[in-house]
Amino acid sequence: MTDRLKIGISACLFHPDAERKAAPQKTLQWIEQSTAHWLMSEGALPVMVPSPFGVTARGEVTLHDYAGWLDGLVLHGGADVAPGSYGEEPLRPEWSGDRLRDEYEIALVKAFSDAGKPVFGICRGLQLINVAHGGTLYQDISTQKTGALVHRDAVAYDLNFHHVDIVAGSRLAQLLGETRHKINSVHHQGVKDLAPGFVAEAVSPDDGVIEAIRHTGDAWVAAVQWHPEFHFPELGVVDDTPLLRDFLAAALAARKA
Repeated sequence: MTDRLKIGISACLFHPDAERKAAPQKTLQWIEQSTAHWLMSEGALPVMVPSPFGVTARGEVTLHDYAGWLDGLVLHGGADVAPGSYGEEPLRPEWSGDRLRDEYEIALVKAFSDAGKPVFGICRGLQLINVAHGGTLYQDISTQKTGALVHRDAVAYDLNFHHVDIVAGSRLAQLLGETRHKINSVHHQGVKDLAPGFVAEAVSPDDGVIEAIRHTGDAWVAAVQWHPEFHFPELGVVDDTPLLRDFLAAALAARKA
């Protein structure tokens, strides 16, 4: 048990909401069960990393403390990245995003990268990583990108699928082999300007939306726009197990460094 890798998962935030039945006056921090189970499927111990920021914050625990203790970090899905986090104003009120979560997760990425620990992003996690390193986003792909596919269907949700083309010669190509794969798609934001120091590793062939990115420097930072934790191989969706194993191998290497 003591040898198992410990992987941090960034928290989603529910801010105070008078319409919510559970603790309407409180800020709630939570993770998706499927993300934890995805990590557990390969024997890792998932640990939610709570945000230390906020009006009720106490003590001296920092994100760097977590980065020093844990072996890697997963940024998972959730609320929109706030346009203000990449220097824009929201085009619509409903696209305002969660600036507080952005600040917390950007600090998380820095803490784990500074500690030499790998960072893997899922959906919003990819967008956050891109913004954290100086990139920008489409606030809404369907209205800002001509000819865009339906990348998010509120009714179909995780059963909305399309294909991606894997970039030849990339690490992702080494892991997944085939050049084209079927993936799930649950996002309406996406990479507009790719951050400096990153390369695209997968692209939607029908509209050019970037679907996977990787840092080209010493830091191990990679992300996919789809959800590998939503596992549908029986529906022809790519088996993402090689991505998880590659990330965990990087976490093990960081532990031994």
